[in-house]
Amino acid sequence: MTDGFPNKPKILRGAFVEFGLSLPPLVVVFQFNPLQLSRNRSLSFAVPPADAQSGARPKTLREHHAGIPDLLELREKQLVTVAEQTIGFEIRLDATDKLDEGDAIAKRYGIAPQIATLELMVLPKSESQVGSLADQLGKSEGFSFTKVANPPLVLFIFGRKRVLPVNINSMNITETEFSTDLNPLRATVAVNLTVIEGTNKPYRYSRAVVEAMSMINLANITDVANVAVPG
Repeated sequence: MTDGFPNKPKILRGAFVEFGLSLPPLVVVFQFNPLQLSRNRSLSFAVPPADAQSGARPKTLREHHAGIPDLLELREKQLVTVAEQTIGFEIRLDATDKLDEGDAIAKRYGIAPQIATLELMVLPKSESQVGSLADQLGKSEGFSFTKVANPPLVLFIFGRKRVLPVNINSMNITETEFSTDLNPLRATVAVNLTVIEGTNKPYRYSRAVVEAMSMINLANITDVANVAVPG
């Protein structure tokens, strides 16, 4: 079934995908991409321990800065702690379109399957009943689907440039409409994530893309001519 626009570009969808083999496998493709996505990274600055003491009391950061006129030297001497990046957005779920199309699953369960999968992403895999049954079958082969007591590791995929391993810090589900069987038909799910940084391959890939985008920005270097820089 087409929408009458054969040349319409394909819109990529964001998704949460569990990293690694487990039961049940957890995948949620966003029905609608978030209307907005907020990202935050905080930094904290401190006086180096060797320079912290000044007379009878510790130096403040402001006093430390005042004693170093060379900005490059100051950059090297002050202590900087860079926190992990956090990401927040809302996922919208709506069974209306599938109900109009006569989808059997939506008619019987609404959006309950999608919500259930999101809920399992913040619960320990060792509590999975399906995984426990699979473990019983796999013991003879020495394989376990629920090796750890932690929640699953999730990849947040948002286009081709962002494939980020994340911890889900919080998940707030608001169901707003229900079927006659009280299955949810509409909901918003607010999530807050912390990006797992380091040397893992998904993060290194996304970091490389960020650096490549910064290089592309050099095409705008002539804009510096419009900035007042003291001589």
